[in-house]
Amino acid sequence: MSVAAITTLVPVVRWQPDARGRLERAALELYAERGFDATTVAGIAERAGLTERTFFRHFADKREVLFGGSPVLQERLVAGLAAAPPSAGPLAAVGAALATIPETLPEERRAGAAQRQAVIDATPELRERELAKFAALTAAMAQGLRERGVGEPTASLAAEAGAAVFRVAFGRWIGGDARDLGTLLAASLAELRGVAADG
Repeated sequence: MSVAAITTLVPVVRWQPDARGRLERAALELYAERGFDATTVAGIAERAGLTERTFFRHFADKREVLFGGSPVLQERLVAGLAAAPPSAGPLAAVGAALATIPETLPEERRAGAAQRQAVIDATPELRERELAKFAALTAAMAQGLRERGVGEPTASLAAEAGAAVFRVAFGRWIGGDARDLGTLLAASLAELRGVAADG
């Protein structure tokens, strides 16, 4: 048998770019159509035109499709804290950390972020997972502040305030506010400062 004949019998496996992004998009589509619980990894992989093996190269399980960006977000927040000027107070340092968030959540991801949040809001298991991820982000910010020499309870309070600012700004961003996420984060932080000063 010739080489040409053999190659017609063997399926050609072509490398396809952006496997992770395709899996994320397929998962969000299926979660919206069928619900999180009724969606399987096999279904996600099939919708993306990939294999289950490829899915597990990128994600530990189907929940991580929704939370896979958390480690990057945490790293950037901590790096933002560390990069704040030494003279910056705790809340100013938190503001510097929050300013890094649009690098992880750029404007082109707004629609996907809204879709993701709708899936989480509709699934109790995922809401618990999101709370745990937020707690980890807050703890990481508090630790970053302590490493800057901020004592307790100031470090924890500033970190919790930063997490609240993030949640409010993110909610506005996916909820129809036309402003970009960076602007919304800065505005929410300014509003928090105003509330604190009012006391």
